[in-house]
Amino acid sequence: MSEAIENLNIKKLGFGLMRPPMIEGEVDVEQVKKMVDTYMSKGFSYFDTAYVYLGGKSEELLKEAVVKRYPRESFQTADKLPIWGECNSYEDMERIFHESLQRTGLSFFDFYLLHSLDQENYRKTEKLKAWDFVADLKKQGKVSHMGFSFHDNAELLDEILTAHPEAEFVQLQINYVDWENDVVQSRKCYEVARKHNKPIIIMEPIRGGALAEMTPDIQTLFKEVNPDASIASWAMRYAASLEGVLTVLSGMSDREQMEDNCSYLENFEPLSEREYQTIGKAVDILNSLPTIPCTACQYCVDGCPMNINIPGIFDVANFRTRYNNLAISQKRYTGVIAERGAAADCIACGACESHCPQHIAIIDELSEITKLFA
Repeated sequence: MSEAIENLNIKKLGFGLMRPPMIEGEVDVEQVKKMVDTYMSKGFSYFDTAYVYLGGKSEELLKEAVVKRYPRESFQTADKLPIWGECNSYEDMERIFHESLQRTGLSFFDFYLLHSLDQENYRKTEKLKAWDFVADLKKQGKVSHMGFSFHDNAELLDEILTAHPEAEFVQLQINYVDWENDVVQSRKCYEVARKHNKPIIIMEPIRGGALAEMTPDIQTLFKEVNPDASIASWAMRYAASLEGVLTVLSGMSDREQMEDNCSYLENFEPLSEREYQTIGKAVDILNSLPTIPCTACQYCVDGCPMNINIPGIFDVANFRTRYNNLAISQKRYTGVIAERGAAADCIACGACESHCPQHIAIIDELSEITKLFA
């Protein structure tokens, strides 16, 4: 790790403000304040937000729950500059940055990230000279440490870190399911960051909440090794056990999740060899589950008279099979069918099946999915 960041002594739990508790569509600010109090009392101090989270309400939440209530030197803040959408010039970047400062009530950010770099967003940062923009903010004392969050392959990550050694840290999606995933490439990206000697901030350690429940057989596997540990703790400790990790972000949505995370990360102990082996067995179980072999090629969609997003629905069904997380599955399903046909709308015309390269019995699968999400 770079010496300046390492000397901050940040503990292994970062408070992500992307998924706060809500009441009737509004942030439950009072509950968040209590969560912040618990978090700070245990010695944690890193708060993560972004310009786009909750349409700006996440940054305002940071102000109300933290900035107004605690001395500035007692916590660190991380905010992010979105390169997509309305950000198309130096003036746009400057406006967005100052809006973030105003919303949060801060005069500077400890960590400032170019948000969600992939091939397209990275090329745009080059075009806009966004790296120079953030470097200038650092020279002005408005940013203490500059870096970026990343969503692409390891080859691109290596290209970025080679071209921009001024990046002091990188934020990566890492969890035990995505470690060998061919798309996310958690392990490969981690190894690239380590090669460049960059501190790593981990996002999605519980894969958006998916790894907090799991199937009954995996729950039994975990409980046999550690009966008192929550299912989510296995994922959090897996991420926190990696060398070179500055902190692990958790988008805690209630006080129970906060208290659980604090219980095993306050005095953090890395995973034992037996625990690593147990996680390996859990991944083997996940990979053996009978999921629908859809490759999302979209061939089935074009001829569907009911405009059903068949690959999207199959993806949700596979998610439910793999992680046994009913609440998140239902939310995802509702999103997939919001402006498209539902599984129950299938009229069994067969147009989809005649175009499927995988020869999936799509009509039967949609019928079964209808029962799951009735």
